[in-house]
Amino acid sequence: MSKFGNYVKSSYDELAHKVSWPTFKELQGSAVVVAVAAVIFALVVFAMDVIFGAQNMGWKGILGYFYSLIG
Repeated sequence: MSKFGNYVKSSYDELAHKVSWPTFKELQGSAVVVAVAAVIFALVVFAMDVIFGAQNMGWKGILGYFYSLIG
């Protein structure tokens, strides 16, 4: 049981004294970067879905309708 106690004490010491925590302003900046990246990624996936279509939902996409016109 003393090994577990040593583990808890050393974990607390590391988290309280050795880890450098970001400031609130740094955290806000990182959150904005993640939010913008998520929106860009969602827009790219949406554009791919519109262009190539979601076959299981009945939407052939722009390319599907183009192919049905020429084929």
